[in-house]
Amino acid sequence: MSDIGIVVVTYNSADHIGPCLDAALTTGAEIIVVDNTSSDETCERVRLRPVRLIANRENLGFAAAVNQGVAALSTPFILLLNPDARIRGGLEKLRAACELPHSAGAGGMLVDQRGRPQVGFMVRRFPTVLSLVLEVLLLNRICPGNAVNRRYRCLDLDYSRQLEVEQPAGAFLMFRRDVWQKLGGLDERFAPLWFEDVDFCCRTAKLGYRMFFVPEAVAEHTGGHSIPKISVEMRPLYWYRNLIEYSIKHFPPARAKLVALAVLAGAALRLPVEMLLGRSLKPVVAYGRVIQLAGRLLLQPAGRMQ
Repeated sequence: MSDIGIVVVTYNSADHIGPCLDAALTTGAEIIVVDNTSSDETCERVRLRPVRLIANRENLGFAAAVNQGVAALSTPFILLLNPDARIRGGLEKLRAACELPHSAGAGGMLVDQRGRPQVGFMVRRFPTVLSLVLEVLLLNRICPGNAVNRRYRCLDLDYSRQLEVEQPAGAFLMFRRDVWQKLGGLDERFAPLWFEDVDFCCRTAKLGYRMFFVPEAVAEHTGGHSIPKISVEMRPLYWYRNLIEYSIKHFPPARAKLVALAVLAGAALRLPVEMLLGRSLKPVVAYGRVIQLAGRLLLQPAGRMQ
């Protein structure tokens, strides 16, 4: 498949990258791995295989690494693939969906090790103010079957057929190079991870492009392999910070402030729980910065929210 390039971003992915690349190599696609300064044997295992490697000297974040990889390829179609995902087949189906009128890209079926579709993750609708409010207040965890959460996580779709969708997961997402160029790539402000793929899909929709879900394209996906590599106290900072960034970018000012208010309440709920569970004061630093970010947004004049 000389017209498809595969970009894999790694960060301490030694336990997964070998099987990921072995499966990807069977497709015949050109493969490039961008490593964000792994401290394990990731790069050594990549070098054992006939793929290109960009080994960064510092962790540039997921979005910047993806942009590096895409820029280093010349193929018209790019498959973004997580290092904990193994392609089972169907890339030609993804490419066909990318060639549909006004298509920006397509995602495939992600399954766990038992072959069960990862419904709720592999396709979502764009987050609304209400869905984010319920998320940060933990109401989606307490009552996952609520109507807002079901709609947000696309629990109402028939995944046995090809669908036009809003946000296929970035773990197994093919997109057109020309659309990526028109958008200026992934927004590198969403660092080191979270919400960069949501923002990318949202920007394609605002330009009138379409995204698709293709059930015949399948990848086995472990899921969440990079999150444990991030210190527990920093995870909430990265997630909340990028959630706030997304809200400022895509919601009217009054609605973004509503999200910020919910973030303040959610942080107040989560902080004592995480301190008790971890028996540590470390979460205070991260949540203190989260509270500062949300408070700054609430106090910022609407005209300066950019």
